[in-house]
Amino acid sequence: MKFRVYILVAWPIYIFVMNLSYSNFPKFITYKLVLLFFLFLYMHIDKLNRTYKKNTKHSNLLYKKSLRFFPGGISHNIRFFSPYPFFVKRAVGKYLFDVDGNTYTDYWMGHWALILGHSPKNVSLALSKQVKNGTLYGTVNTVSVELAETIQKLMPKAEKMRFATTGSEATMYAVRLARAVTKKRIVAKIIGGWHGFNSSLLESVNYPFDISEGLGLDVDNKYIQSIPFNDLHTSLQILNKIKDDLACIIVEPILGGAGCITPNNDYLQGLQEFSKKNNIIFILDEIVTGFRLSIHGAYKMFKLDPDLFTLGKIAGGGLPIGIVCGKSEILSISNPIDKNNKNLICSIGGGTFSSNPVTMIAGLKTLEFLQTNKKTIYSKINELGAYTRKELQKIFDENNIDVKITGIGSLFNIHFLNDNVKEINNSNDVALTDKEKLRKYHFALISKYKIFFLPLKMGAISYQHSKADIDKLLTSTRSIIESKIL
Repeated sequence: MKFRVYILVAWPIYIFVMNLSYSNFPKFITYKLVLLFFLFLYMHIDKLNRTYKKNTKHSNLLYKKSLRFFPGGISHNIRFFSPYPFFVKRAVGKYLFDVDGNTYTDYWMGHWALILGHSPKNVSLALSKQVKNGTLYGTVNTVSVELAETIQKLMPKAEKMRFATTGSEATMYAVRLARAVTKKRIVAKIIGGWHGFNSSLLESVNYPFDISEGLGLDVDNKYIQSIPFNDLHTSLQILNKIKDDLACIIVEPILGGAGCITPNNDYLQGLQEFSKKNNIIFILDEIVTGFRLSIHGAYKMFKLDPDLFTLGKIAGGGLPIGIVCGKSEILSISNPIDKNNKNLICSIGGGTFSSNPVTMIAGLKTLEFLQTNKKTIYSKINELGAYTRKELQKIFDENNIDVKITGIGSLFNIHFLNDNVKEINNSNDVALTDKEKLRKYHFALISKYKIFFLPLKMGAISYQHSKADIDKLLTSTRSIIESKIL
């Protein structure tokens, strides 16, 4: 596809050169010019691909094999990148080791979940002991109580909580609780906001945002209303029209998958104020930001008082988890012990593997380590994040490449601007940026410099990263610019 696009661009140039043959210009020189032009074009386009394919031959074979079993050869839509993803066999610290012997410095960090890096020793040791004692009891266990107590101490607004296995489940349950408590139907979410693959919230995620996210969702999306991030005036206008049947507003404090976009000063507070005033449940999706921006989450940083909030990723210590937390009076409606009449209970589950002791111990040991070392960890990763954003912006500015670096704390993303967009305030702005340049940039980092960002996605810095790693990223970025790849 990309090669055909380049050919279309090159074709007028080819015609121009060939027209020289009808002039007094020697034909043999004309043909040589044409040949050299296309040879140069092919080498420029395909060099990164050829380098990548040369270094990942075993991954190529595995990907072809995986196509026999999985639609698209993957089990998560965003994990594919062209020409094929490399296959990892081991991960330690800040590194991914693939099946071909390549070592990558990782900034994807397990969908941003691994704040301590891959396979931290304290977690790995605890897991080794736990596995010997069982991986799934199918009944209650001690360590789930310990993890819940730890979460509540760190985030007191988690008056009650329910453990699930994925973030998608947690946000689905949060919405269900909101509808049960308010007796209303409509759910408001942010345009570009991502809350997992549950049908209740799979709306206006990908550009163009006014088109359905796919087949089979039309019925489920009947009661979903999308609002623009960082535009409080327009958001409130939309919400006012539906407030009588509006059950909840769900929002990520930082738009993660949509581009690492931070909120304007009054946006989140404005949505919260509207919710409180109109008896609407305010839900904060902290699956990415929980324990990432601070040990107490984003709600404390932004001085928010959510009725419900969701956690995941870091809370599971590298293993599957989703948690819906919030006010006791809301979660109590899901209590199956006190309410025998199913018409009086909001049925939220947890699933077969909810509260399994392996995830519980991984989450507990991760949060204990974060709590014990919070000053060291958060000052380090946040300082590295600030340094990364500042220095990357400086490099692009010095080379007259119109770029906006967004992010906060240890999170960051790069946006290549153009005539269509000059600022990044919401997901629509991100959608209009030059995504092809970002894809080339990320792929060049993977192919030439063994630095891994999932193409087009934001980066996350872990406790295992160092200033030397960031300096390597900066040096590699300079080299990419000098090589005219962008």
